[in-house]
Amino acid sequence: MNPNMSPARLMDPSEHQVKQVDLFPCSDLPQPLSGAMREDFVDSPNTVNEASGPVDLIARLINLVNEISDLGEHKRIFKTECSNLTRRVKLLAPLFEELKEIKRVVTDQATLRFRQIEHALQDARNLLQSCHLESKIYLVFERAAVMKRFTTVTSALEQALDDLPYDMLEISDEVREQAELVHAQLKRAKGRIDAQDMELYNDMALIVSEGTESEVRTSALKRLAEKINLRTVADVRQEDRALNRAASNGGAQTERWKEMTTLLEYFRELIVNDNIFSDMPDDEKGCEKPSSPVIPDDFRCPISLELMQDPVIVATGQTYERSCIQKWLDAGNRTCPKTQQVLSHLILTPNYVLKSLIAQWCETHGIELAKKTHSGEQEIIDVLLQKLSLGQPDVQRAAAGEIRMLAKRNAENRVCIAEAGAIPLLVKLLSSPDLCTQEHAVTALLNLSIHDGNKGKIVNCGAIGPIVEVLKNGSMEARENAAATLFSLSVVDDNKVTIGASGAIPALVNLLRDGSLRGKKDAATALFNLSIYQGNKPKAVRAQVVPPLMQLLKDPSLDMVDEALAILAILATHPEGRAAISHASAAPVLVELIRTGSPRNKENAAAVLLALCLHDPVQTALVRQLGAYGPLTELAKSGTARGRRKAGTLIDHMNKGASRAYEKV
Repeated sequence: MNPNMSPARLMDPSEHQVKQVDLFPCSDLPQPLSGAMREDFVDSPNTVNEASGPVDLIARLINLVNEISDLGEHKRIFKTECSNLTRRVKLLAPLFEELKEIKRVVTDQATLRFRQIEHALQDARNLLQSCHLESKIYLVFERAAVMKRFTTVTSALEQALDDLPYDMLEISDEVREQAELVHAQLKRAKGRIDAQDMELYNDMALIVSEGTESEVRTSALKRLAEKINLRTVADVRQEDRALNRAASNGGAQTERWKEMTTLLEYFRELIVNDNIFSDMPDDEKGCEKPSSPVIPDDFRCPISLELMQDPVIVATGQTYERSCIQKWLDAGNRTCPKTQQVLSHLILTPNYVLKSLIAQWCETHGIELAKKTHSGEQEIIDVLLQKLSLGQPDVQRAAAGEIRMLAKRNAENRVCIAEAGAIPLLVKLLSSPDLCTQEHAVTALLNLSIHDGNKGKIVNCGAIGPIVEVLKNGSMEARENAAATLFSLSVVDDNKVTIGASGAIPALVNLLRDGSLRGKKDAATALFNLSIYQGNKPKAVRAQVVPPLMQLLKDPSLDMVDEALAILAILATHPEGRAAISHASAAPVLVELIRTGSPRNKENAAAVLLALCLHDPVQTALVRQLGAYGPLTELAKSGTARGRRKAGTLIDHMNKGASRAYEKV
């Protein structure tokens, strides 16, 4: 394959064509930590320094994540909210790490979003710091105000991530999926007060309301002191200082202030006078008892409420444990258990990002998940193949979609799926009247074809003809993936002949001319690879491939000049190709590309012109009249190695032609 031709996309979803960007700078002036939970704490403005460099912005984002991560374990009050917010912020770290490499200018929209993310992370840091340092009693009594702050911070971070222009950022698919998962979790987060926090408040309110000494109150105080880790005189002094900070920041204005100070006095008397923890071993005094980690809500299956091991996504976007949702569907249910929406399809898409996050969380907390055996994976594949062969149309569609996702995941899955006999069943589904089923089947074959050992199996199953039919008549996404599949299969030289004889080339030309941008790119890469075989070159020319290629040369906004020139360069090695290119009046466009194009543009444009001029003196004279000497001379001096060779040869040829013309005169 020609190294000048970009390889086609070989997996779905497609790669996004992105350009590197630069981040306009902004700086943050950290707010001093306040003891009380002020209303303006989250929404306070941040000063932005427009003069700082792009590296500064990324560094600040990374530092904010690190500051939040370094806060450590959260105390008993608002532990769930603090843990969830911290975990979600930490998941953004890979995004900012990859953004370190960005070099070019970003749009105003992206700049705004990154500033909003910075402000939201500042607010999140300040809120979490307050929850660490704030008075425990104050946090419990002001639970509604604290929850409002969590809701505001969550909403601000979700909004900042909402319109982040991922297509303009050069980040990996894995990092993008993780950032989108965080966004989805923030969007679903509910501002409900934790039941344990509510229980703490009820206990405190009950103790204060009694107002007199009683054995009941003393017993309740002891339980409450242990819950909020007020065990020693030092703990009480620290709580007293925190409550005084809250007072100095306006906390004393709250309606419950008197109750807070009264309760603290009760704790002081209890611990100082009764020494309630004197019977504890010295190494346990002042130390909070270790507790089992709180499983994040996003890691629990909504059906079983257990930690998920094999999370899958249903049509509504909700995630469930595979075995639980499969039982639900096998029982004949066609709605989402959580939202009660009717499922538009029954495909269970593996949530690999969430599965990875759960595995990381389990490793951090020393929780060992039962490892899925190879036989377990094989069992899933066998069930899916049974559904492909015997299921109803909607069941077949869902099974094809799941196989598509499994084949996308890794090489081992591609081997197992093919060996289990999936390829003939998928080829059969290419003729399904259901366009969605067609799309899943052809994309599954695309993903399977990435493994070289599967290419021959796909062709031997008679897949080429049905794939070409999908290329002609399928949905746009199915046509795109059919073109990508043909490219993948055409890597094998013998398959170039088979595909060319199947009628694929005219269908690819149609997609190149009328398809989406992704479709055009897939068609171009397939046409290039097929045209390497000499017998396919005239077929492409007769299918009228040159006019759409010329259109791509004239429209740089599509960013396909490289692809178009590479195909023209290979067609120019055939007489019919040269005739069609000359007939399309390509010379002026090619000379202009040598003058203004990228190094690769110049190289391929010179190659096409050289092929035309070597076989047609009329083209040689035309190129000379177009003033090609100047740009060709520059290319011969400073172009790529291949570009210098082509330019030098073309200059020599033009000089010989001019000399012969002069001799005739």
